[in-house]
Order: sequence, then structure tokens, then C-alpha cells
Amino acid sequence: MKAIPMNRMFVLLLVASFSIISCTSPYADYANVEDDYSVIPIPDKLMSENGRFLVDDEVVIVAAEELSKEAGHLSEVLAGFASGMQPEVVVSPGFGKRPVMLLIDDGDTMKSGGYELIVKADAVVLIGADAKGVFYGIQTLRQLLDTSEAHTDLPSASIPAVTINDSPRFSYRGMHLDVARHFQPVSFVKRYIDLLAMHKFNTFHWHLTEDQGWRIEIKKYPELTEVGAWRNGTVVGKLPWTENDNKEYGGFYTQEEIKEIVAYAADRHITVIPEIEMPGHSSAAIAAYPELSCFPDKPTTPKLGILSEKSLEVQASGTPKVVFEEWGVTDDVYCAGKESTFEFLEGVLEEVIELFPSTYIHIGGDECPKGHWDICENCKLRMQQEGLADVHELQSYFITRMEKYLNKHGRQIIGWDEILEGGLAPNATVMSWRGVQGGIEAAKQGHNVIMTPGAPLYFDHYQADPAQEPDAICCLNTVESVYGYEPVPEELSGDASKYVLGAQGNVWTEYMKDGDYVEYMVLPRMAALSEVLWSRAEAKDFEDFKKRMPVLRNMYEQGGYTYAKHMFGEAVENEE
Repeated sequence: MKAIPMNRMFVLLLVASFSIISCTSPYADYANVEDDYSVIPIPDKLMSENGRFLVDDEVVIVAAEELSKEAGHLSEVLAGFASGMQPEVVVSPGFGKRPVMLLIDDGDTMKSGGYELIVKADAVVLIGADAKGVFYGIQTLRQLLDTSEAHTDLPSASIPAVTINDSPRFSYRGMHLDVARHFQPVSFVKRYIDLLAMHKFNTFHWHLTEDQGWRIEIKKYPELTEVGAWRNGTVVGKLPWTENDNKEYGGFYTQEEIKEIVAYAADRHITVIPEIEMPGHSSAAIAAYPELSCFPDKPTTPKLGILSEKSLEVQASGTPKVVFEEWGVTDDVYCAGKESTFEFLEGVLEEVIELFPSTYIHIGGDECPKGHWDICENCKLRMQQEGLADVHELQSYFITRMEKYLNKHGRQIIGWDEILEGGLAPNATVMSWRGVQGGIEAAKQGHNVIMTPGAPLYFDHYQADPAQEPDAICCLNTVESVYGYEPVPEELSGDASKYVLGAQGNVWTEYMKDGDYVEYMVLPRMAALSEVLWSRAEAKDFEDFKKRMPVLRNMYEQGGYTYAKHMFGEAVENEE
């Protein structure tokens, strides 16, 4: 017979004792109702029972030192529901106290991130496979926790008796945020991370560089933020643009702020993956260091819009390169023929690696116009020297070379599915955004894949009738379409399906000028995606999901979040 680990033995004895001690609680036989068990994402197994655990000044959190951060987080959660109460955190319950016990399963019987939650009238036990599992269990506990406003016959906030066994379906559960088009302050980035934690996401993809702005301090190259972080104006409205607002716009994160955000996310078991775009979407860096371009003396010119008055003045005075001021793609990209380009990017990545402990570094690789490479003498020479057939193979050379640098430093690259063109770098992970075909192709080649197709996982798309919505890029991605998405395509059968690590919702901010706008575009679509990525596919039911959504809606209201109300059948009141 297999020996039962000490933690598990202790818990079994503790649970057995509940049947004896719970009879002393006046709420041991309290009859709960179905709505008391609304949890998103839906757990693997949930068994409801009679009884409620009161959250009052008799509650104490019991946790070992290795779970001190999780215990502190739970204390803050409980305090938020019981005014004036801040549960203490101890290593043993103490006489007369009702414990909420946080444990790690030493028997390794659960999947990483999994947890078991047992709630009785006199105690709560939360056992995680690891600290992540404990944290996710706390998010479930937070949703179960109701106030006396809902149960007016109870003297304080309470939790319904229940046993839950749960674990995540996918190892990669991501949300993205573009801060390059429109910059967001540190306070909002943390608020966004809080939303990810609430919905049990574990990855924050932070898009930090673009044509329209460079947002990360690189000490070796100060001009990146002194010049590249600021554009002299921005086109107004949607295509076709006819005017520029002529307002300087920008901002960037210092390295200390980056460290602060990375640590903040880590405390919530969220990995931050930075994106440093290359070889395209790089004109902000080129404005700071024109020699990175194939043609340093060629002026930055808009394709459809108009340049700001200041940029025209700057160019007239002999500075041809400026930060791009319209949305979309520009032909001015990093020169693949110059050795100095690679020296520059290695210098940037050297500092990025120090700031971000993530295994992955996202290098973009998407939407790179190759017209300049076609006529650049340096690029032609590079292709000749390396035996490259065309500019597509030149992009593959570029990506593979940067991958080798990152691999040498113990990191892996992620790139958008264009990195498949010309041959995929050996160890690359593909983020499939132009539909799912790129992901299918990469998985069949034995490469890891993260699914993020524009339909339905781009949250910068409209979520209802465009005539009644704030500006968005295009198209229509409703909450229901997000909920109905299946990350593993039918074409990937057998072993190939294991290469799909998960999926991600993307938030590009051309039209999202502030945090309220971002929140409106992601909520509640983020909730739908959380259930897609966490819960078993066969457990999904959109009608049932809608019935459970009020629990998250209450949390959005309590947190002061701006959210879309279409699925609740309410008129939309949202200002741009």
C-alpha cells in the first residue's frame, strides 16, 4: 500500500473531524442554492453541500512560510468582503479560531496549477499542487464568497460548503497588451495584471516596441526613449485619414518600473513575456538611430495620412527620420545586411534578458515589408554570402540569428506566424494570428504553438454593432464567438495536438487611448477565454456560462472596472 504523504494524511483526518465539530455551528445545515456556486472558469468537479463558513473576526489563515504571499493575498481578499476585518496569518490555528488552511500536496497527486478546495461550516482547507494551485484556489474562493447583502439572514460574509477538485487544461493561458500605440501608466498595467489573475491567466504578453513608439528604457541606447518614445502627432480617426492632431505623444517605462511590474505579476503567478519587434515595426528605433535603416537619409513618409507640423519642420531642418504617426505598417525596417543591426539588437536583448526572467522572449517577426531589402546593396550582399534565395529566406536568416543569440543565453523565442516564411527557426514557438493554419503547420513540424487567431481572439475588434460601439479595428468578435473557440484544430490529431500549448487574447491599442477603453474591450470577453483555456472542452455550455457571469460582473463593479454589458441585455454607455 502506498504511503500517504503527511500533508494528505493530516487533511484526511481534519476532514473526518469536520463531521464532529461542524455540528456546533449554527450554520452547519444552512441550505444553499444553485447560484451560490457560480464559478468561472467552471471547475472539473464541484460537489455542493449544506452549510456556510462565516467570514468574521474569528477567522484565521493557517499557512506555512512558503505560502506566505498567497496567505497575504487571501487575507486582503477576505478583508475586502468583511469591513474592518483583516485575518491574521499564522502557522497553527489557535484555540477558538475557525481556520482557512493553505497547504501544498506533497504527494504530487495533482497536475501543476491544480487544487482541491474543501469548505465546511467550521473550517476551509485549500490544497494546491503547488503555490500556483493555491493561488488559483483563492480566486475560486473569492468568487464563492458572498456578502450578507445576498444572504440577509447571515451576520457577515460567508462561503457555501463545497468540495472542488480542479486543474487547468492548457499550460499557456495568455492575455496581450499593446502599450506602444497608446501608452499605459504603471498603475494601469498592474490593474490589468490583477484582471488576469482574477481570471486565472498565467501569461502577460507585453508589446513594448512599435513603429509608433518605443516604451522600454535601454541604458546602452538612451536615444530609444529620448527620441523613439515620442511621436510629434497622431492621425485623427479612422481611414482614410485627413488630419493630424499635432500633439506630442509618448512615454516609456524605466528599468526600475519594469522590474516592479515583473515582480508584481510574479506574486500573482503570472509570467511577463516582453515583445521587442523585429525586423519590421521598427521605425521608432530607426528614428532614434537612423543607421539601422537600409536608407538612413530617406525621410519617414506617411502612406495615407499626413505628418504633423513639427515633423515637417524637423525634416526640413535636415533630420529625415521621425517616429511614425499613422497606424499600419511602414517600409522602413531594420537593415538585414548590416552587421551593426545585429550588434544593436543583441545589445537591446542583453538588457531585456536581465529585466525579464521569462523563458520566452517575443521577437515579433510579423508584417515586415521587404521592398527596401530588395534594393539594398547590403542586403543583396548578405543574401549572396549566405546563399539565400530571396528576401523571405533573408527574414528567416534574421530570425534564426536572433534565436541563436537568445538560445545561447538560455532563452527561447516566440514569433508571429510570419516567421514560418522562408523556413522556421529551429527552436521557435509560433503564435498563430492569421487564422489557425500557421499553427497547424508549425505543430506538424514539431514546434510549440500558441493559438491567437484574429477571429475570434482579437479583442480590439468590435464586440457588437459597430454603429453603437466605440472605434475598433474592424470585424466582429462577440463574447459567444470567443467562448465557442477551440484551441486545438481538428486537423491536429494524435501527437501533433500536444504542441498546442494554449491560446491568447490580443489587445492592440490604436484606438484605445486610456485604461477604461481597454477594460471595456476586454471585459467580459476575457472571462469567456478564461473558461476556454482552463476548463475541459466537454464542460463548456454558453447558456450556463451566462447564468454564472453575474458573479464576475459583481467583481467588476466592486473593482470599478469598465465593462461591456451586451451579454446582460443592457444598453451600452461608453465614451471614447
